[in-house]
Amino acid sequence: MNASTQPREATAPSRASAAFPFAALIAQEPLQQALLLAAIDPGLGGVLVSGPRGTAKSTTARALAELLPEGQLVTLPLGASEERLIGTLDLETVLRDGSVKFSPGLLAKAHRGVLYVDEINLLPDALVDALLDAAASGVNTVERDGISHSHDASFVLVGTMNPEEGELRPQLIDRFGLMVELQNCFDPQIRQRIVKARLAFDSDPLAFRAAYAAQQAAYVRRIHAARERLPRLVFDDALHDHVSKVCIEAAVDGLRADLVMLRAARALAALEDDAAIRTGHVDRVADAVLLHRRHPRDAHTAPQTPERQRTPPANPAASQEARVPSDPEKGQGQGQGDWGYLEPEPTGTTTVKGVIPLPAKKR
Repeated sequence: MNASTQPREATAPSRASAAFPFAALIAQEPLQQALLLAAIDPGLGGVLVSGPRGTAKSTTARALAELLPEGQLVTLPLGASEERLIGTLDLETVLRDGSVKFSPGLLAKAHRGVLYVDEINLLPDALVDALLDAAASGVNTVERDGISHSHDASFVLVGTMNPEEGELRPQLIDRFGLMVELQNCFDPQIRQRIVKARLAFDSDPLAFRAAYAAQQAAYVRRIHAARERLPRLVFDDALHDHVSKVCIEAAVDGLRADLVMLRAARALAALEDDAAIRTGHVDRVADAVLLHRRHPRDAHTAPQTPERQRTPPANPAASQEARVPSDPEKGQGQGQGDWGYLEPEPTGTTTVKGVIPLPAKKR
């Protein structure tokens, strides 16, 4: 086993750099589960976190980072360029020496850690595309003028957004593996617990973290063991059938939801040290998989029969009558059909054998 893959016990950082412990988070269970699944299988494609300000989105992302092998949290600023994100190639070195000189970007720095993007809905689409490509494949490729360079970029992508500031395009939001929607908390007891924990942490971060050191170390070991167990878990036909039914019921577009749901269920089974992936694992990850992919059932109706194959009504007059509202003064949409609409009817044709000249106009 490579030393870099050994589980890394959570270390005690300095007071200034101390992060709020993952184990001390309160009322964040759905988000914690989604982040742990993405940490076990980064190929899920990242986690999108939507919620109002002050719901601990960035705190949770930082807390996850120190549980991973490198403990690296990389933040992508809003004004970052594409070159800063993916890296650059020095073409002059290629032309002069014939060798590729690559200057790594933030994707390389985030390898084996967490890449955190706040307000990802405000990023240019090109940057979001590059992020999602690398998050799903685990590889970043830079191409310039026919020269390319690839490197490993396996990281947990955590993107956060406030829906009040705009949404991501549907084509981009669908490429996130999981999504969690946070809400404001209106339970007085939970609010008090959160505030007291935060005040205790701010007062003495090192002492607060020491109280959760054993739980933090347990999370590190669980993530490492789950990654080792993941390839040994297989999908049987019953599981495929259950996933298909769940996704069809949600009227999702394409097959990405099926794939992510299977992988997320496998990661959950690995996290819980189960010997097999069960339908219960699927049901527990379904909300995070389908939240940003589910469509209303009436938006996906059955295909219409072609016009020429439709059976004509038994009583055309009755069909025509049903299209006219009983009270025309109510206007369109108030009757039983479309006001003013008439079915097309065949008309007779007459063959004209000659042309009758028009009389000459008198001057």
